[in-house]
Order: sequence, then C-alpha cells, then structure tokens
Amino acid sequence: MNIYFTCNGKQISLDVDPGIRVLDLLRDVLNLYGTKEGCGRGECGACTILMDGKAVNACLMYASKLDGREVLTIEGIEGEDGALHPVQESFLEEGAIQCGFCTPGMVLSTKALLDELPEPDTKEIEEALSGNMCRCTGYAKIIKAVEKSAERLQEKS
Repeated sequence: MNIYFTCNGKQISLDVDPGIRVLDLLRDVLNLYGTKEGCGRGECGACTILMDGKAVNACLMYASKLDGREVLTIEGIEGEDGALHPVQESFLEEGAIQCGFCTPGMVLSTKALLDELPEPDTKEIEEALSGNMCRCTGYAKIIKAVEKSAERLQEKS
C-alpha cells in the first residue's frame, strides 16, 4: 500500500506492508531511532510520537494510519536555528533525564500538552504524562521540567 505523510517537516511517500507498525516504519525504514520500543503494548510511552499534534503510541498503530497525516518525532523537535527545543532545555536543566530511554516520549508528550494547554497545573501535567513511564527519575524532576518548559514558552510568546 502506498502512503503519503509528512514526517518532521518532510514529505514522505512510501510503499509499505499494511501490517507494519508505525514504530517499525520509523526505526527500520526511515532510520529515526529516537522512538523507542519499551513494552510493545502501549503501556510505557517510550514510542510516543506526535500525530497531527497529538501524542500517540507508535507501537500500537499500523503505518497505513499515517496516510495524509503530520508526524513529529524527537528528531524533528528543535528550537530556533536547530538548537534544542525549550522543552529539551528544561529537561536537561532540571535533571529530568537519567538513562534517557523514556526522554523522547516524555518530551513529545510535554510538547503536545503545552501546545494545547500553555499553563497546566500539576494535576494536568500528571494526567498528560500518565502514559509515559520512567524507571529512573521518580517524576518530581520531570514535573518540574514541564513547569519550567511552560514558563519558558510563555516568555517566548
């Protein structure tokens, strides 16, 4: 099946097996390795990408669902002049990164939240990140990083 979609700002046209998952397409066909497979069941969030601005699990979707859509992976999130995105900067500054395995999914879930809700409270942050698991940080630093990201993005607007 032929699909057309935008990935990280680039138009993509591919002939794909209808049974291939988005995760496998990103990693094995497009060589975008930032999207990770943690559980393969949509429970850990390591495979989180943004599709049309919404956080989704790439391990649960068939590639055919990408047709006509806009996809953003961690490789496509960047700030001005190719610098780190403000969310990435905040995660680094707040020590919200330990092993880094969950980080791409956390960053993209944070971006989706802040694009929709620029000034979330703690409960809204916790809800938005509820599909992303971290085994290293204990979440306090991640929540602080999301709060700092919100402040930083408010200052820019």
